[in-house]
Amino acid sequence: MGQNNQEEQRTEPTAFKFSVPTRHNEKLKELVRRVNADEEILQLWKCANVNAVDRVGISDHGEVHIKIVANIALRLARILMEAEIPMSVVKDHEMTNEDAEVIVVLASALHDLGISVHRDNHEQYSLFLAAPKAKELLDGMYDVRERTIMVSEVLHAIIAHRWDVRCLTVEAGVVKVADALDMAEGRSRIAFEAGEINIHSVSAQAIEGIAIRKGEDIPIKVEITMSNSAGIFQVDELLKRKLRNSSIYPYVHVIAKIKGEEEKRLIDYYSMGGRE
Repeated sequence: MGQNNQEEQRTEPTAFKFSVPTRHNEKLKELVRRVNADEEILQLWKCANVNAVDRVGISDHGEVHIKIVANIALRLARILMEAEIPMSVVKDHEMTNEDAEVIVVLASALHDLGISVHRDNHEQYSLFLAAPKAKELLDGMYDVRERTIMVSEVLHAIIAHRWDVRCLTVEAGVVKVADALDMAEGRSRIAFEAGEINIHSVSAQAIEGIAIRKGEDIPIKVEITMSNSAGIFQVDELLKRKLRNSSIYPYVHVIAKIKGEEEKRLIDYYSMGGRE
């Protein structure tokens, strides 16, 4: 009996934990605790991934994507803060950088909830799921006036993560660009491994890594390493259109380069036309 129990414990999957480096931001620390304790949001992430992966066949848009985007967004926001770029909630509502961190992390956590409804137009669907959830998660952390501001800023960042929606805040731009930067190797393998050979699936395989650093003349430097020049599609078509339509475009410098002296072959053969 004891041996069987030990085997069951070894095979039990590890529970997912949403986490970001909270540093000394107690509000952010409490938000992370509340998110991890919220069974509804955890299940909505899983439902979103069923639609994204199992039904549509695109890359992961569940809990792993959420955690990556939240950490990238927080990294971008903190670099801008250190460069003395004012956060919109500070400039317009006289709140703090700590509140701005809460906004970018919460918006990242909620931005794709709408995929649980449908992948198409999911940004709009995310709004009606995120509005009560954001209010609930922030309840007691802010008074009514401040909580109303925070929820409004979070909802704006969610709708503005769609590439063609204009960002009106720095925080929204941070979330938008962070979402586009979740492109490292292994993050978009599903369509490729399923045999769908197109520019989206092939170019996704060419992205080996992404490094986000402080720049010199420009606050943020993003270095993208590729194994094949096909990866430039991810940068020029997908990242560029979000970055250019964000509020942080002037503060970000993107460099893409091929790793090594030779390019990695991604496909062996491609055929089109004739009988199928």
